[in-house]
Amino acid sequence: MVEPPKPINLMMREVAHGSPDYWATVALRDVVLRQPLGLQYSPQELQAEADSRHLACYCGDELAGCLVLRPAADGDVRMRQVAVAPSMQRRGVGAALVAYCETLARELGFRRMVLHARETSVPFYERLGYLRHGQRFEEVTIPHWSMAKTLAT
Repeated sequence: MVEPPKPINLMMREVAHGSPDYWATVALRDVVLRQPLGLQYSPQELQAEADSRHLACYCGDELAGCLVLRPAADGDVRMRQVAVAPSMQRRGVGAALVAYCETLARELGFRRMVLHARETSVPFYERLGYLRHGQRFEEVTIPHWSMAKTLAT
């Protein structure tokens, strides 16, 4: 019988765009999100993130996960580029990171979280209360769904 992973202690924090910690999140996102699709970040894509909030999740000194929050229209905020280190997947890191970003978004006055979920990630977001809307579409060469969740105040 396989034992479940041991509980882990996580620490969340915002990292500054362009800082060494930011570049570590870019490297993690590259490994998890881009390399499997044969894609790379362009300097323009990364520069366009300067006005976003970059959240990182650590287990001790190890970067366990990260995501990007970008203000959108009408009180919405867009969650994007959610990545969890392969060694930390299926251990609650993604759910903890999303919960943290939802709390931060509420504190910042956002009313709704929106995202484009890879089709393979839709069940994860549905478990966290996100709802699909619209039709399936292609983004970065793979199927995605628009999803959203109202942030209770």
